[in-house]
Amino acid sequence: MRWFIVIFLALVLLSSALPWLERMGLGRLPGDLNFSIFGWKIRLPFASTILLTSVCLLLGRLI
Repeated sequence: MRWFIVIFLALVLLSSALPWLERMGLGRLPGDLNFSIFGWKIRLPFASTILLTSVCLLLGRLI
């Protein structure tokens, strides 16, 4: 249950920081989906989420 909360919080932080992270190149990785339907821009940053969650997991283990 604890890891579910940690992953959920990492996803919330990623989605709120996505505009800033896109300037650094995240959100445009090969596994990220960006498309537009009926004028709506939809982003599904699968690869970026996995990358940032892995980094957060490694940082959590080191601390």
